[in-house]
Amino acid sequence: MHAVKQAHLVREKTGAHVYELYTDIRASGKGYEEFYERVQREGVLFIRGRGAEVVMQGDQLVVKAEDTGLGRPITLPVDLVILSTGMTPRKDSEMVARTFHITRDRHGFFMEAHPKLRPFYSNTDGIFLAGTCQAPRDIPDTVAHANAAAAEVLSLLSRGKVAIEPLVAQIDSKRCSACLVCISLCPYKAMNLNGKGENVVEVNEVLCKGCGACAAGCPAGAISIRHFTDQQILAQIEGVLGT
Repeated sequence: MHAVKQAHLVREKTGAHVYELYTDIRASGKGYEEFYERVQREGVLFIRGRGAEVVMQGDQLVVKAEDTGLGRPITLPVDLVILSTGMTPRKDSEMVARTFHITRDRHGFFMEAHPKLRPFYSNTDGIFLAGTCQAPRDIPDTVAHANAAAAEVLSLLSRGKVAIEPLVAQIDSKRCSACLVCISLCPYKAMNLNGKGENVVEVNEVLCKGCGACAAGCPAGAISIRHFTDQQILAQIEGVLGT
């Protein structure tokens, strides 16, 4: 859509003939389809097909492309070629993700907790997403996204107290051998070696999300999830099966 907008401005300000080479048009935002149709009426020529190369023929720039609608190659003599580049995450996004324990998608953008129910939450409580750190966005979407994240931050600050989840890991200090396997497994850095001289691991309940990775990986079986123990799970299964 930013390419369509630039084509509209060039056509409006200069009256030049404008060609738009595209693979697919995704005009899914509010008013986007209407704007796309308006630019077509203004005389911008949309050609479905990729530009193969740009060459100089004498003093003339020529774009060689394929018109997939007509099923044949075309050449476009032009005065100016503008390449629409894609948006990529910042180079330091990986470092930020590791520092704050935020997951990323396959393209490197930060992932939301849920695309519909929690679109501006990260998977770490207290850290919110706004704008193009999550995905490529235009200005109206970025502003709306940032306003929602800011409102949630203000709501969080106005509470005075933070409620934590009851399902957190708990450690049996008598069985813990301080092998530190749980520390390496915990994605939220909620496990720490006791700093009081005791050779056991402690759980930071504020950081713990009860994912169960530590309980599953503990070789001594010293870790369980509070209110979600093996005995409780077995009792639920027996209740469902009616045994």
